[in-house]
Amino acid sequence: MKLLSFFLVPLLAAGQDLSAPEKDTTGSLVPVVVTATRKLTDGYLLPYSYVVIDSQTIHRSGARTTPELLMGTTGVFVQKTNHGGGSAFVRGLTGNQALIMLDGIRFNNATFRYGPNQYLNTIDLYTIDKIEVVKGAGSVQYGSDALGGVIQLFSRDLSFGKRSFHAKTFAKAVSADMEYTGRGELSYQSNGFAFSAGYTQRKFGDLVGGDTTGRQTPSGYTERAFDAKMKFRLGENTSLSFSHQYVRQEDVPLYHRVKLENYAYYFFAPQQRSLTYLKLETKTNHRWMDRVHLILSAQQSLERRNYLRNGSASRFSEEDKVRTLGASLDIASVWSKRWYSNSGIEYYRDAVNSVKFQQPLAGTAVQTLRGLYPDGSSNQSFSLYSLHHLQAGRFNMEGGIRYNTLAIRITDTSKTTGSLGKITIQPASLVVNMALGYQLTPTSRLYTAFSTGYRAPNIDDMGSLGLVDFRYEVPAYGLRPEKSYHTEVGYRFRNERLSASAAVFYMHLSDLITRVQVPGQQVNGYNVYTKQNSQESYLKGAEFEFRYLLTAKLTCEMGGTYLFSQNLSANEPMRRIPPVNGRVILRYQRQQWFVAVENLAAGAQTRLAQGDKDDNRIPAGGTPGWNLVNMHAGYSVKQLRIQAGLQNIANVDYRTHGSGINGAGRNAWLSLQFML
Repeated sequence: MKLLSFFLVPLLAAGQDLSAPEKDTTGSLVPVVVTATRKLTDGYLLPYSYVVIDSQTIHRSGARTTPELLMGTTGVFVQKTNHGGGSAFVRGLTGNQALIMLDGIRFNNATFRYGPNQYLNTIDLYTIDKIEVVKGAGSVQYGSDALGGVIQLFSRDLSFGKRSFHAKTFAKAVSADMEYTGRGELSYQSNGFAFSAGYTQRKFGDLVGGDTTGRQTPSGYTERAFDAKMKFRLGENTSLSFSHQYVRQEDVPLYHRVKLENYAYYFFAPQQRSLTYLKLETKTNHRWMDRVHLILSAQQSLERRNYLRNGSASRFSEEDKVRTLGASLDIASVWSKRWYSNSGIEYYRDAVNSVKFQQPLAGTAVQTLRGLYPDGSSNQSFSLYSLHHLQAGRFNMEGGIRYNTLAIRITDTSKTTGSLGKITIQPASLVVNMALGYQLTPTSRLYTAFSTGYRAPNIDDMGSLGLVDFRYEVPAYGLRPEKSYHTEVGYRFRNERLSASAAVFYMHLSDLITRVQVPGQQVNGYNVYTKQNSQESYLKGAEFEFRYLLTAKLTCEMGGTYLFSQNLSANEPMRRIPPVNGRVILRYQRQQWFVAVENLAAGAQTRLAQGDKDDNRIPAGGTPGWNLVNMHAGYSVKQLRIQAGLQNIANVDYRTHGSGINGAGRNAWLSLQFML
């Protein structure tokens, strides 16, 4: 009854068939999805649960960052450890248990942390054209880490055409000096060549919370980003693309460390990421090689943490750098009119450098120490996969298999860890998925899916030494891959005015890698932990959403998510499980202008694991529920687009469960875009 009454209150949803997709010739809502099957597919036909956030929704959202763009999305919950972070939970799992992809390239690397992290925030919001989220599946399609699912972000693609040149400028401001953003873009296209480039400069002031919270200091930071893309036509059916992205965020504070953990300061200085890739796409006349996609990529992440604890005689600086090389080849084959497949190989190699510096406050001598990870570690991953798509009357079927082998090499000569020397582990996994869809009527479908998933232990799991969250962690070697079994049953309905879906699911998780306290040991007042394959758990839940065209100009969208979890090994809830949550949007569109009102809500989360109770970011007894009302509008005329919004109109004081900082209070924002 409590759950029912919660959802009867206006909530909001943007998801599955609900995110302003393209329209076919009959006017039906038709989102085109690629992530779930590695091929372009009408989302209505997919036997998986998914979400699409299209370019129109992104442009209208007024979101501050990429993680915040996902807030309210059905099946996704966003936690913010700090104002410069943002971690998306997919079906209750986040961090290195949810896979992030960018333009078909793995974003997760060997140091992705368990639990919430900030990595998604290092993708520039203004380069994103579309987001797809596949829930509960993805290990067969994309490999390790996709236990909760896959979040894939797509940058704007380039097209060939009549020779033309375009320019765009964008500016945005938020009240109380909470944000100033500026961006400029240039683009060019011709029949054989296309080019685009953009630069973003951002300044975020301290976050002002609602009601009695006030300004949360320190929480503001600065950001700059650059992106460029080129596309060459090599033949009638062949193209070559080059892309480069760079993001750097300076002096990003960890607010809860300063506020709750007796630090004079604690900054990420900087958070930095770059990605460069070449993509070759060609279509042939060969049945077994209808389309070929080849991607070569190079990524680099840099995280430097500068901190000083009150009462300490020394300041510290830790630096972690990860260089990733990747190569993937996907071959699409058309075996018959009803049988299509994608098969391929993938290779990634992460090289990790990590170091720590200690400098006395009263001197200039700098001591070099062992970093958070063993310096010079590496992680190699090689995969083979084959996905098959079949149509038989009213049935459509999906099935696939992937074999993944890894070589993780760590050299640890630190005296702190007992000079363990060179360590190599070579875990391997074989995973499968099967899904079946059935056309009940011309406007409705049933589907069911089963998939196995895995997450191979990474260098963060095995080699961490130092303060992580509110614990002191020591290395653990010999870990095994985490495993999952996921089953779901869903229903979809779609006609010219209504698009609706509902799903129930169950996920069993085994060999979960968890932090276990080392009895009787402390470092600088923090309890000492290590990692073990020590947990067996399950997650179950339900999701629903719909989008209804009330009139030709008025649309209502609604949806919500419920999760229940249990740690079977410890007979307690799993950690950080999001509460029941959802949203409702009413949007009115008339020619050049629109206005939208949304209600975003979450229930209280009082089912806490012991780790939640020990987490100083979670209030005693759990995180209270909250309900926000936002409003935004826009007007476009010729080359000018104006948008404005009011957020948290009631000035509610709230915190998303597990976050280290409260959400923004009442604020207003204004953006202007001028195009040539």
